[in-house]
Amino acid sequence: MIPVILSGGSGSRLWPLSRSMYPKQFLAMNSDYSMFQETLRRLEGLDHDAPIVVCNAEHRFLAAEKLRELGIPPRSIILEPMGRNTAPAIAVSALAALKKQDDPLLLILPADHTIRDNRRFHDSIKKAEKLAQDGALVTFGIVPDQPHSGYGYIRRGANESDGGYHVKAFVEKPDMKTAQKFLKSGDYLWNSGMFMFRASRFLEELEKFQPEVLHHATAAYDKAEADFDFTRLDADKFAVCPGISIDYAVMEHTRDARVVPLDAGWSDIGSWSSLWDFCEKDQDGNSLTGDIIAEDTRDCYIMAENKLVTTLGINDLIIVDTKDALLVTPKGRSEDVKAIVDRLKARDRPEALIHREVYRPWGKYDSIGFGERDQVKRITVNPGAKLSLQMHHHRAEHWIVVKGSARVTKGEEIFMLHENESTFIPTGTVHALENPGVIPLEMIEVQSGSYLGEDDIVRFEDKYGRA
Repeated sequence: MIPVILSGGSGSRLWPLSRSMYPKQFLAMNSDYSMFQETLRRLEGLDHDAPIVVCNAEHRFLAAEKLRELGIPPRSIILEPMGRNTAPAIAVSALAALKKQDDPLLLILPADHTIRDNRRFHDSIKKAEKLAQDGALVTFGIVPDQPHSGYGYIRRGANESDGGYHVKAFVEKPDMKTAQKFLKSGDYLWNSGMFMFRASRFLEELEKFQPEVLHHATAAYDKAEADFDFTRLDADKFAVCPGISIDYAVMEHTRDARVVPLDAGWSDIGSWSSLWDFCEKDQDGNSLTGDIIAEDTRDCYIMAENKLVTTLGINDLIIVDTKDALLVTPKGRSEDVKAIVDRLKARDRPEALIHREVYRPWGKYDSIGFGERDQVKRITVNPGAKLSLQMHHHRAEHWIVVKGSARVTKGEEIFMLHENESTFIPTGTVHALENPGVIPLEMIEVQSGSYLGEDDIVRFEDKYGRA
């Protein structure tokens, strides 16, 4: 069995914590591990091969770093040049799996779900395994514990002897009144977006119902290029692939769809209110994270990332304070946060895309001050990491080391900087920064010039393939 981790979502309903360049699956939500890592960790105890990861090309170093932290070498990290929904992503995963193994079972898992009870999760996987080995295309249906209008549903049919059910129908997200009827009937399960089947069976059914998807996905994979540890799909071929979900492409049409119920404390953490549902709470029903004083406050989710947050006399609110943005909304409106993200994108606001603190393959930087012609950053370089050999046309930089040691390339010079030492990089000077030590390098960078955008970088050499 090969786990396939789908990590292409943007998590816009969890803004401002989740951003396009650092989406929710890479965040630690109610855990010491990111949701991406928790998805992999809950497979411990199952007999499975190395995972295939499918992610956006912009997130490749995030995915690779999260795998490295767990000590999990992937079978492949497949990079999508653009999102095309789940059917093409699973198609290229099946092609990759068949290239190295004779028709394995694929366990398809979104990277941004949470499950409380791993034992029950494993039990459902073992039931699905028997069905999939016999040629079924299996989905996992979540046993609902409340009426919910935010999920699609699966209507189950006749009972299989091994614990699975025939699928009678896939149902779009209902209104609340219909959701209440579904819950009362006992015949409906939430559509989890998790699947299991043989790689060949999925490709057979995809060819039957959506041959165009298979054609373009195959072309994109056949023309893929190896890029360090990544498989980079051909952008032109993948761009013309129809964007369609596995449900619409295959599962709603195949006669071999089966559903295995899963009752294991599942959540897709699709909104702030669902995160509040999932979190532990104090005696007043509040979930509080960070430096918070909550007086006469009940049934709220409050997160303070960067400063003291105080509340008085409020109920049923979501308050999320990050370094560069603040969200306040009633819990009942948290599903609509995406509308704010859409407005930010329409205005080309960077808060829709990135955090003030930005992660790079070599470490991270935090933009701590801005002026009309100046910017101040706190830069952290991981041990052994090196920034690209680069040059800027419009800005000069001052570097001050506050912790650790730096090896600096400045024009023809190469020299060391230690704590409390500094250097100046003039405009147009080719330069590089490296941490040769065993502890993180921390430094302050002061930029000054007529243009300070991140696109004013000319890279000549880069160990991460960005030159």
